[in-house]
Amino acid sequence: MNEILQQIYWGNTIAAYLIAAGGIVVVWLIVKVIKGIVIRYLKKKSLRTDNIFDDLLIKGTEKFIIPCIYLLVNYSIITQLTLQPKLARILEVAIMVITTYFVVRLINFVVHGAILLRMNRKKEAPERVKQLSGILMVVKGIIWAFGLITLIDNLGYNITTIIAGLGIGGIAIALAAQNILGDLFSYFVIFFDKPFEVGDFIVANNYSGIVEKIGIKTTHVRSLDGQQLVMPNSELVKTVINNFKRLEKRRVVFNVRLVYYTPSEKLKEIPSIIKEIITNNKNASFDRAHFKSFGEFSMDYEIVYYINSPDYVLYMNTHQEICFAIFDRFEKEKIKFALPTQTIFSTNIPENNTVAAHAADRQ
Repeated sequence: MNEILQQIYWGNTIAAYLIAAGGIVVVWLIVKVIKGIVIRYLKKKSLRTDNIFDDLLIKGTEKFIIPCIYLLVNYSIITQLTLQPKLARILEVAIMVITTYFVVRLINFVVHGAILLRMNRKKEAPERVKQLSGILMVVKGIIWAFGLITLIDNLGYNITTIIAGLGIGGIAIALAAQNILGDLFSYFVIFFDKPFEVGDFIVANNYSGIVEKIGIKTTHVRSLDGQQLVMPNSELVKTVINNFKRLEKRRVVFNVRLVYYTPSEKLKEIPSIIKEIITNNKNASFDRAHFKSFGEFSMDYEIVYYINSPDYVLYMNTHQEICFAIFDRFEKEKIKFALPTQTIFSTNIPENNTVAAHAADRQ
């Protein structure tokens, strides 16, 4: 039996192969047991907290750290054998590629988790978290590029020449795709500066609608008539954007025009009448009411009040109620609204017969 174990194949005895295989099996069992104990402990601890950090730690340990440890331990066991130079090189390259893959994925996972934790602590809206996917894709692409460059350098290639070639190629690509890059940088501006978010009602470049999606290149807006407007991000950051969702309250200014034969006593009462009507409305805050000017055919009052909400329908309903209340009160007080009129004097008739004709409504 001992003679069989001492037989040599490809530079190693059968006993050495059996020891290596046994070591791999033992390591696999140990790692599996440790993995079960560690994961069970972390899961039990995570149940005591609402923080997603524990869940990310469990997932990262299970998917990346333990497999990487198992791989490196097995590699160290295999390298104890006498291997042919070509086979040893293949194994070395394979282990570097696999290790780089796990390390890059682990870094991306940590970056992703850290950003999610920060956004969770800031209590960002779910739409913002979805919007984060575009930035994460760019960041992960950069990390993969650095990982690939590091791998090539570890494999013994001249990385300086490759980087120089990539630099020249990158300039050419940047010139060819400058519009795309402009939209990409505009996406970063929109994400970090937050001029609008998904769900906001905006007006930009004479277009208006509700933001449905903020992509890397374009933003999708649903107009009031149901059309989907696709707007380039680079154009949006260059123009003035009205974001109506962020209105804390609406300022309403309107005029009331009265006929010229309204008594002076009634004219002086009108500001207090208007104030009483607006103050009694629970959705409005009175600001002012003034006799503004003598118009061509009327005496004009300017009224200003605030709607204590950004909601447009509430604004229209409230203003309608106030207008109805003003009309009813003026009708009760026998205060007449003015109509556009014009007085015409004729010079072709006797002087003792002055004729005044009123032409109604010039509109």
